[in-house]
Amino acid sequence: MTGRLDNKAAIITGAGSGIGRATAQRFAREGARLMLADRNADALAETVASLELDPQQVRARPTDVSVEADVDALVNAALEAFGRVDILCNNAGISSSREPAMEQDAEEWQRVLNVNLLGVVYGMKYAGRVMAEQRSGAIVNTASVAGIRAGAGGNPYSASKAAVINATMTAACDLGEYGVRVNAVCPGLTETGMTKPVFDYARNIGKEQKLGSRCELRRYGRPEELAAAILFLASDDASYITGQALAVDGGNTASLNMPGMKV
Repeated sequence: MTGRLDNKAAIITGAGSGIGRATAQRFAREGARLMLADRNADALAETVASLELDPQQVRARPTDVSVEADVDALVNAALEAFGRVDILCNNAGISSSREPAMEQDAEEWQRVLNVNLLGVVYGMKYAGRVMAEQRSGAIVNTASVAGIRAGAGGNPYSASKAAVINATMTAACDLGEYGVRVNAVCPGLTETGMTKPVFDYARNIGKEQKLGSRCELRRYGRPEELAAAILFLASDDASYITGQALAVDGGNTASLNMPGMKV
């Protein structure tokens, strides 16, 4: 590793599994000091144990990003522990059902938007304040290809991720004058805790080879591949990039999404 994040203080939400855990592991190898958050305290502890970092380099805080006070406290805890916040990775998210539009439930919409969209909004609000005062910082939001094209997720999930992409662009406009960059990654099908039911079902019926087969690279993604993209956007290597949504999807969104073709 090249120490691309030496001495930088980073907050990562959804760090208990999947892309969040892989990002924590990659950031740790690159020299970052970490404040890790997740609703699942046991999973969070497993991530911390996997890092093998000095206790002074990593903190863990159970957090529900849908609760504004929790996010405010998370940012304050990072500031107290490390004296600054250089990077925020808004990665926490939940999925939704695939009910058609005429059968959707308002409570599910609210639950998904509270986590996937407002959790990002709260993170950008409180970490953005710190970064603006520092006049430096990088925010990376985890959106999804479902926010770019239909067919990659349920309606509430897809709408929430489209909103994350737009919120990324508007926040980039607000924070740019302070030297703060805001970008998003848009994962394609990746094996994580959230997508586990999809992978388990495919394996149970003997169709694992079908997963990701309709993207141009003919395979699904790995959390480590998303972590590499997040690292790039969070690092000084992306110093002139802001307000962008980077699809990390094996070419999925590069091709025509024909009705019934994407699963």
